[in-house]
Amino acid sequence: MVVGKKYWIIPDCELPPEGEGVLKGHESVIVVNDTNKTAEIKVKLYFADKDCYEGITWKVEPQKVRCFRMNNPDDMSGFVVPLETQYAMKLSSSQKIVVQYGRLDNRQTNLAYYTTMAF
Repeated sequence: MVVGKKYWIIPDCELPPEGEGVLKGHESVIVVNDTNKTAEIKVKLYFADKDCYEGITWKVEPQKVRCFRMNNPDDMSGFVVPLETQYAMKLSSSQKIVVQYGRLDNRQTNLAYYTTMAF
């Protein structure tokens, strides 16, 4: 039985600056493809004060996991995500996938890392 779904929303994204310390601030989206076909994923970003951006595509091979970093323009198809700006993300996949979001925010001494399943 294949698990996952084809459409996911991550409503609370905000790329933090790198901050201090060995671990650098970042956001990531982890995708699991439990199918036997490559998942082709279109990513749409929603902003509060500007138009949506839809030029991002990802691929995850069959039976694989892949981590995409929002602070890595290569992972974002060249798009540079603005720091400290609230946005949301929609993933539309050709195959059923499972999606998890994580953020490491160490702008203060007590670093904060959390993950959440997308909806």
